[in-house]
Amino acid sequence: MSKYFSADWIFPVNTPPIKDGVISISESGEIEAVFSYDAASKLTVDIEKHKGAIVPGFINTHCHLELSHMHGQIPEKTGLVDFVQSVIKSRQSDNDMVIEAMKMADQQMLNNGIVAVGDISNQSISKEVKLQSEIHYHTFVEAMSFNPERADAVMNNAIALKNDFLPLPASIVPHAPYSVSEKLFQLINERAETGNDFISIHNQETTDENNFFLTKTGGFLNLYKFLGLDIEFFQPTAKTSLQSWLPYVKKQKTLLVHNTVTSKDDVAFARQNHPDLYWCLCPQANLYIEDALPDVDLLIDENLKITLGTDSLASNHQLNILSEMKVLQERKKVNFEHLLQWATINGAQFLGLDQQLGTIEVGKSPGLNLIQLSDDFTIESDKVERLS
Repeated sequence: MSKYFSADWIFPVNTPPIKDGVISISESGEIEAVFSYDAASKLTVDIEKHKGAIVPGFINTHCHLELSHMHGQIPEKTGLVDFVQSVIKSRQSDNDMVIEAMKMADQQMLNNGIVAVGDISNQSISKEVKLQSEIHYHTFVEAMSFNPERADAVMNNAIALKNDFLPLPASIVPHAPYSVSEKLFQLINERAETGNDFISIHNQETTDENNFFLTKTGGFLNLYKFLGLDIEFFQPTAKTSLQSWLPYVKKQKTLLVHNTVTSKDDVAFARQNHPDLYWCLCPQANLYIEDALPDVDLLIDENLKITLGTDSLASNHQLNILSEMKVLQERKKVNFEHLLQWATINGAQFLGLDQQLGTIEVGKSPGLNLIQLSDDFTIESDKVERLS
């Protein structure tokens, strides 16, 4: 039996918002019709009316589910190098504790209206949680080794881990520019092209990352020392991080995550050298780790394809895309409809799910979230009520 939902506003995303519209959905959650106010006034069915705005389910394009047990363990605003060291020191824990924390994090995302997640994994411990979840997961299996001599072995391990996640969708991706050698980048790119996979990479989270590639200086030298890695072989490129690594990833759809210190020159270089880039913002994680935010105005002015992520509970107090939107609206004055596009259809397109998710239109099953907005479309609360 069909259900009918109405609210002060409906935001289909692919079309302008509808005041006092009505949505009809089937028992399976598929959109059957979207009615304007005039058309809705002629309906003779029971309509579930709500105060607020109905939007599609949210897409979280960057998460680390397997770090959920580290919630509250790492101090804030230490900078990326210290944060990474803390993760390495603390990530090993009792498997039962890790699994229980992941289950709770998965439920938290579901409660917060998230319907799909791009999740970073370094082990297969999250598989059962993902298999049992109502959320669609695409797993990004991270490959990392800055030593080119280990590239083949690391890639073989990544392939085995990707296979461990079957039948769940997964792809092999580079962790970050400072943790992947040129040879490993090439192996990842070859694999992605063969399987037509898409790629995700942590990009330009801190000035230390750029400084390492520009002049081989900065905090990353301490990180390699902490890891016991000899990087005598590495010669600085005299280019920023993005301009150093992007040529290794030729044409596959690629998500650049964080972009905290990405400049206008970097954006211009990216446009010239790659045809299919998405730019993921994780504002609350940026504030938690570096106490900084990307140049969002630049990314908007350049009309880039932006998505949103939560990062992990090691670097965030919650896994809530609406909360990420609220931070960007408050601190960067981003228009709500821009934010909604980033949180829904852009993420769905990156994950290859835009035929089912991302917009409220006939034939799709995007999930419906009720949120609270002021008259000028300011997000009043980060609380989400899932309607379907």
